[in-house]
Amino acid sequence: MIKTIIFDFGDVFLTLDKSATDKHLKAQGISELDAELINVNMSYEKGLISTDEFIQHYTKRFSNLLVEDFKLAWNSILIEFPQERLEFLKQLKQSGSYKLILLSNTNELHIDWVKKHISVFEEFKSCFDKFYLTHEIHFRKPDEAIFEFVLRENNLDPADTLFVDDTLEHTLSAKKLGIHTWHLDAGKEEVTELFSKKSDLF
Repeated sequence: MIKTIIFDFGDVFLTLDKSATDKHLKAQGISELDAELINVNMSYEKGLISTDEFIQHYTKRFSNLLVEDFKLAWNSILIEFPQERLEFLKQLKQSGSYKLILLSNTNELHIDWVKKHISVFEEFKSCFDKFYLTHEIHFRKPDEAIFEFVLRENNLDPADTLFVDDTLEHTLSAKKLGIHTWHLDAGKEEVTELFSKKSDLF
């Protein structure tokens, strides 16, 4: 019997275009991210470097890249928040049947954009008992440590916990700890289908 549901944010509730940032950066002459920049991105997502330091890594490496152009490229992945997903979450909250937790790989630039452009963000956030953003807790999916942290912080039994995420690597990591998972196929499946897709757990 599931007692706690842990949700991802991007492409579960917030629609993303995961190819957009690469396209925008290519338009700025940045064709591929090397290992150094990938590590910088991960460090930023874990809150280990500041937004200013993060941006400087790019603008120093690519002298023609303007700060505002980089911010535009970085945030271009973020698209919209369909109302039906929010309504589903609100109904789930109102049922009082489950502890609801958000666990999102994200960063300050993305969340600042969301707060400014997604009018339902605060309403969305209020539906959760716990709201974990990786840059605030200094862990990152798919590292097992982030799931161990959430289980420990909330005194959760993995056998009573379901994790919903659109990235297979993340769900596989959670599954190793005994957490039930739903690898949501973004674009083909909707979070609103939770109870039909995972009927065996409810």
